[in-house]
Amino acid sequence: MGFIHKILLLLSAIMVASFCNAADIRVIDDGQRSVVLPQPAKRIISLAPHVTEMVFAAGAGDYLVGVSEYSDFPEQAKKITSVGNIFALDLERLLSLKPDLVIIWGTGNAKHLAKKLRENKITVFESEPHNFEDIATSFERIATLSGTTQTGNAAAQQFRQRLEKLRTTYQLASGEKPVSVFHQMVKSPLMTINKEHFISKMIQLCGGENVFKDLKEISSTITMEALLASNPELIFSSGKDQTKILKDWENYPTLQAVKKQNLYAIPGDWLHRAGPRILDATEMLCKDIQQARKTR
Repeated sequence: MGFIHKILLLLSAIMVASFCNAADIRVIDDGQRSVVLPQPAKRIISLAPHVTEMVFAAGAGDYLVGVSEYSDFPEQAKKITSVGNIFALDLERLLSLKPDLVIIWGTGNAKHLAKKLRENKITVFESEPHNFEDIATSFERIATLSGTTQTGNAAAQQFRQRLEKLRTTYQLASGEKPVSVFHQMVKSPLMTINKEHFISKMIQLCGGENVFKDLKEISSTITMEALLASNPELIFSSGKDQTKILKDWENYPTLQAVKKQNLYAIPGDWLHRAGPRILDATEMLCKDIQQARKTR
């Protein structure tokens, strides 16, 4: 074989390799890692309920072969094989499902789990949205990885449009004072959140102000004395029973929120899952804050 012929073959191989690399599907996940697939994922496992909802919203629900515990929305998710959760994962069962993509909740011990999955040659996408736009782009990125871009992009557009409508409808008028808000994350011990938490961003969008926004930790315990001193105009927690939160606070009649009956509950699955239904929770919270504003 002549020298020129060898050079041409080498160049040809380089061009083929470059073409193959260019054809790879690539996105950046919420852990800022590059996620690469040679072709669209057709066997997906979700390891968080909010991820399961996102996958369906992105149009890839039919490709889910495994989900985490408590993946109960939409209704179809209940029929998919459970592989446990990030804290108690049935790794053997997961591997037997032969996934080409596993989407995990990128928090807690998830980093260790992600490492273990990658050691088993499984592609991992870490999902940990910190704001509304992260959710919208999640629809797009999951759709890119699964080849359902038309559905995923449409879901992202609808999400952004609804978000903008909420922002426009409930934004503060010029010079208007925000409603002071306390989020009861846990009743005993009394816990709440700071400004970095997603729920605090929801409060702000709705024209409220988190009375504990300046706490050092994203979530932490507080004293009842601190809460009484902050004297919020509205208190809300997660749950479906409005009467329970009314009962929880009936012994503190000096609080503005109690005095004016601005005590609300929002379904926990809407509030705590950073997926498509977060806007349902946001809209509900916005209406509650608007009602509290009327009681001034």
